[in-house]
Amino acid sequence: MKLLSVSVMPSLVLAIAVSMSLGLVQRSAVTCDAVGDVRFICDLISPEDLAVVPGAEWVIASGDQEGGRIHLVNVRDKTATLLFPTPTRNERPDTAAYPTCPGPIDPQEGDDFRAHGLYLTPGSGSVHRLYVVHHGSRESIEVFEVDARASRPTLTWVGCAVAPEPVGFNSVVALPGGGLVATSPATGDVWEWHADTGWRQVPGSDDTAPNGLEVSSDGRWLYVAGFAESKVTRLSRGQTPVQKSVVGLEFRPDNLRMSLDGSVIFAAGPGHVQTPRDVSQETSNVASIDLDTLAVQPLFEHPFIDGFAASTTAIQIGNEMWLGTYRGERIAYFPVPD
Repeated sequence: MKLLSVSVMPSLVLAIAVSMSLGLVQRSAVTCDAVGDVRFICDLISPEDLAVVPGAEWVIASGDQEGGRIHLVNVRDKTATLLFPTPTRNERPDTAAYPTCPGPIDPQEGDDFRAHGLYLTPGSGSVHRLYVVHHGSRESIEVFEVDARASRPTLTWVGCAVAPEPVGFNSVVALPGGGLVATSPATGDVWEWHADTGWRQVPGSDDTAPNGLEVSSDGRWLYVAGFAESKVTRLSRGQTPVQKSVVGLEFRPDNLRMSLDGSVIFAAGPGHVQTPRDVSQETSNVASIDLDTLAVQPLFEHPFIDGFAASTTAIQIGNEMWLGTYRGERIAYFPVPD
């Protein structure tokens, strides 16, 4: 294992080294025990992406494999409860905001339901908007109202934007002033949606190898994770000519998430990827990318853990870093590297 910021977590280095030498890493992961300073929230299915509810008391986790669901995680006690779908659903279609949406998600979807990428936009009065990349009876961005005024946040479905053929979504962001942007690995580009125009390809996005996505606070810049090419592209939006800058990484970036102060983006993804893939040989990685200079700072690298094959997203909550994974049943968290 390589842990970068060793001065912050020396106990993790020692614990991992001892665990690996004794052959205990797999046993610890299976029983949901901590591995050094890395701890886990278990009994989830493919928590590929994470979104922090304003106030940092709750995290929403996606579920991107069979049986996956949207879960609500208590930040303080590290417990997870089912949020969607549930036998009773709250639905209030916003036909003005989503005029082309054919209606709520099919309640008969069952295990075909997949929640992939997430994006949460803070609202007023503790009522927010959650955007979910949905695979199942339709390929779509599903939109929910998150009501955090009560002791436990609740979801109300309000609308959707269905993908055009042959687009297949991965990540989504909401734009300031309205609209959505989503990546489509299926077609190798990025798409933008507005209620009055529908979906349109983002100019200059066809060579970004798109996977994860972030957007600047003013909506002028998109940051696109190029998983297959180990890169992140900063792409202008609404500017002519299109402006583009690319930075390479030492791993394959999956999701991108803004830091608390908005100065850097956290990129997470697997390293040491082989063909054919052997996830037991892959590492979990996190790096920060400066929004202005695109300077990359490696933060974290960790070998395979049974139950947590490789990181797909990294978010900061206070003094903790939380990691999601596609190939696993747990969320990892540990002290934020210095």
